[in-house]
Amino acid sequence: MTGEAINIHATAIVIGKTGLLFLGPSGSGKSTLAFSCLAAAKPFGLTANLVADDRVLISEQNGSIVAKCPPSIAGLMEIRYTGIVRMPYISEGEMHFAVRPVDPATAERMPPEDEQIDITASIRLPVIRLAATSANPLAIIMAKIGASLDESAI
Repeated sequence: MTGEAINIHATAIVIGKTGLLFLGPSGSGKSTLAFSCLAAAKPFGLTANLVADDRVLISEQNGSIVAKCPPSIAGLMEIRYTGIVRMPYISEGEMHFAVRPVDPATAERMPPEDEQIDITASIRLPVIRLAATSANPLAIIMAKIGASLDESAI
């Protein structure tokens, strides 16, 4: 079964085989964290691609949550205070986790276990909370999901 795509404010990337959907208000650090993850993956030989930045078309397709890029922004990513950059991209990717940038000054120190978030009325993903200022967000995400820096594990 394929659901209708809904346009959401987010950034979607795929590292190896793992799709990460960064969610949060404007200015919360979504694009910066996603960019850091993409950059960190390359030295380890992991495939790393942008799906979409700022606007993501999200839908459920045969039990999978799929993010697609609106054609007008394909391969473009805004890095706050730097501008628009061109990135390697794929037009769509399966999403597995939602990443929520948080402000360490106000965030709960220990978030709820097995936290999930409603992306749409019918789409939910497990949440990984991450400080917007994390020095190595990809390493933290991989530790949280139990993956190693080995593409077969992610």
